[in-house]
Amino acid sequence: MFRTLLDLINGLSGHGAKPATLTMRRKTVETWSYADLASRVESLAGSLAAAGIKKDDPIALLSDNRPESIAATLAVIRSGAVIVPIDVQVADDTLAHILNDSGARLLFTTTTYVDRLQQIEATDVRPVLLDATDDRRSWQSLPSGGDQRMPPVEPQDRASLFYTSGTTGPPKGVPLSHSNIASQLNAIVAEKIASEGDRVLLPLPLHHVYPFVFGMLAPLALGLPIILPRALTGPQVATALREGAATVIIGVPRLYSAFDAGIRGRFEARGRIAAGLFRAGVAATTWSRKRLGLRPGKTLRPLHKRIAPDLRLLVSGGAALDPDLAFRLEGLGWQVASGYGLTETSPMLTWNLPGRAKLDSAGEPVPGVELRIGKAPTREAGQTAEKANGSSAAPAQEFGEIMGRGPGVFTGYHNLPDKTAEAFTEDGWFRTGDLGYLDADGYLHIVGRVSTMIVTEGGENVDPEAVEEIYAENPAIHEIGVLERERRLVAVVVPETGGDGEPEQTVEEALRERSSALASYQRISDYAITHEPLSRTRLGKLRRHLLEARFDRAKQGRERPEAVRPVTPEEMSPEDRALLHNSAARDVWGWLAEHYPDRRLTPGASLQVDLGIDSMDWLNLTLEIGQRTGVELDEQVIGEVETVRDLLREVAEAAQAGETFDASVLDDPEAALNEEEKRWLEPLAPSQARFAKGLFAVNRALIGNLFRLRVEGLDRLPPGQVVFTPTHGSFLDPFVVAAALDRERLARTFWAGAADMAFGNPLTRRVSRLAQAMPIDTQHRFVSALALAAAVLKRGNDLIWFPEGARSRSPELQEFKPGIGMLLERFPVPVVPVAIYGAHDAYPPGRIVPRPRPIRVAFGEALDPARLEQEGDGEEAAYRITSALRRHTADLYGRVRAEAAEQD
Repeated sequence: MFRTLLDLINGLSGHGAKPATLTMRRKTVETWSYADLASRVESLAGSLAAAGIKKDDPIALLSDNRPESIAATLAVIRSGAVIVPIDVQVADDTLAHILNDSGARLLFTTTTYVDRLQQIEATDVRPVLLDATDDRRSWQSLPSGGDQRMPPVEPQDRASLFYTSGTTGPPKGVPLSHSNIASQLNAIVAEKIASEGDRVLLPLPLHHVYPFVFGMLAPLALGLPIILPRALTGPQVATALREGAATVIIGVPRLYSAFDAGIRGRFEARGRIAAGLFRAGVAATTWSRKRLGLRPGKTLRPLHKRIAPDLRLLVSGGAALDPDLAFRLEGLGWQVASGYGLTETSPMLTWNLPGRAKLDSAGEPVPGVELRIGKAPTREAGQTAEKANGSSAAPAQEFGEIMGRGPGVFTGYHNLPDKTAEAFTEDGWFRTGDLGYLDADGYLHIVGRVSTMIVTEGGENVDPEAVEEIYAENPAIHEIGVLERERRLVAVVVPETGGDGEPEQTVEEALRERSSALASYQRISDYAITHEPLSRTRLGKLRRHLLEARFDRAKQGRERPEAVRPVTPEEMSPEDRALLHNSAARDVWGWLAEHYPDRRLTPGASLQVDLGIDSMDWLNLTLEIGQRTGVELDEQVIGEVETVRDLLREVAEAAQAGETFDASVLDDPEAALNEEEKRWLEPLAPSQARFAKGLFAVNRALIGNLFRLRVEGLDRLPPGQVVFTPTHGSFLDPFVVAAALDRERLARTFWAGAADMAFGNPLTRRVSRLAQAMPIDTQHRFVSALALAAAVLKRGNDLIWFPEGARSRSPELQEFKPGIGMLLERFPVPVVPVAIYGAHDAYPPGRIVPRPRPIRVAFGEALDPARLEQEGDGEEAAYRITSALRRHTADLYGRVRAEAAEQD
């Protein structure tokens, strides 16, 4: 049992060589043992004492998650001082307020953020750098502590000072004592939530009390390793899950929503059958968890192995976890733990623990915590929960304001006696500001928040979060924020990108469809569309105080998508501005602005969705980055990049690490391949060749008879090496081309095959090998994809490459990807466009069984890449070749379609 946090700190060395932190670096994992951490904490605490830091002195921390920031936090507490964690994304005026209000004398920070101190009006705070060794401001340059004696610490002494994000004013300081935090740690240890073999992934920033206590202090109290992702982004978190062998993750609901969506996306991408089977399986496992208390998903070992083989427990906090999502995750085999609380309660008042959780509630009180339900400060005090959230499934319980008391509840705000008085009742209960009720088993249910509850003109109380959840169920709505205007409900809507139709029409239809699921008084009466993400806190909570201004701007037409321009550095967060201090990242930002002038360029923009950068565009982008900045990004890193911010961060880190750009992969393609990839280039063994010959004969007979195949243009084919570029509208296309070509040509031809489809199981992998197909993974290994094709051409073989990249959803020709232009520029082999007509009608995307329809295939004139380069459009040779090739292919396809129409 911990009396103060010094008990925890003094016990670190007892875990010896066990890993305390595992930090994911670009190509390595940096490990600190408990002995390392304890030594650094003790040394730094002594240095702070030698520097004149006294008991209860506030010391600020402005840093991304890193082992040094953990050591600095513990050292501050060990010295008797008070740690003040600050969000690295706060605005300059907020940072100045926190530093001034807290009275911090020192600020632990990094080179990324230290320059901000020169731009703000703050007290004379001294920066100490955590990521520099040769700088006089480095933490290692502090005076040696020697045998400095530390002041005694009592349970009631302050350990930390957190600042809550203000909605209508500056953030308030929330001091938490040693006993406040120790009470939470004691409850965690007593419940044995984690065991000795667990490894805890921490993908949340430490400026919030939830990850501070549950993600940092609790694992250290249990002697467990803490895994720190290289960045707090989805791809980096996924990488850390696997490479760190995490068994527990400390997350927030938005993280688990993305986690769930990612799992569903894997199966949706495999086609209707796989998606349908997966949805049915999830429905069955969720029902089993809800009705029977079972978790049959534990047997889904291939799924768990692919995502996170060792993961067992998902801990959620910071906001309410959707019960349906929780049941779904448990049905898939993971355990879910959730809780409710505030910064002022250190943080948990209630929790749902595995084995006795009621996932449709906020949980039972944490040991030592008492709860009571006060009067609801709304127009109709005491209305039922069913009426407030509009759900007929909710029990008709009277609700009111949730109040609590216990060892984790703070004693008052820093320097704000008036706010402190408002936060407590006369008899000492803390007023949470949330509305809820306790069920017959003592579990808490949250209905809404006092400050956000909307009272309509009819006197009805409406929780905007409950309304937002219903509307957001329509896939056309990416985000929605509900607010009040003249006693009516209105909303700011961010439409989902990439759908069919105009956003305004799609959103209107989506809102109309979801309104039928709501009570009349919960339906919005007006809305405004914005194409910028709604502002949220770092833990995913909507900043509701900003919705009104956003609604007004959108209504007045000041957020129209056609008003595109890159955001200026002044409009960026301090963290994003700091990225542009790196010259390589700044060059890449400039290049993106030049090449995507018709897109809204922001650090948070998705490279795929918002800028339209697909897999082959990625290759061109990486080559451009290499040529402009001298920086090389490897495939693993690129596969983890989702947003412009991710890209800039990777470029900046690679530049700092000195990872320079080498020659193009096309010059020496086989050097870019691993041993497994090289095996796909080897000729077939004699026995394989005989079997392949039989397969091709069967394929020719089936295609010819079932689809009455007609072939033209074979007499145009040159005798030497050729690149074939067929149109692509159906899974039948490769079989059609194979049926059209003669055996001699096929024997020296290699195919580009989609890695997930043609190589998805042992049978298709074997058939693909016999067909001399190569696994082209343009989503994750596009450099290798291009290298495989280049190696085929360099060896003198023919190549079949589908330049549209993926099947067309319609019979129309899609744009060609620039990869084919890059290949033909480097290897000027004659290229033959191939038009396939009728295959899309016979077997369109989404259809389960093909239908007999006549198919035509026409081989066009062999084209010289040099001629195409002269005919095409674009600044670069590869783009000119690509555009001209598409033009020739479109002409050929149009002629074949016209002839088919005449004969039909």
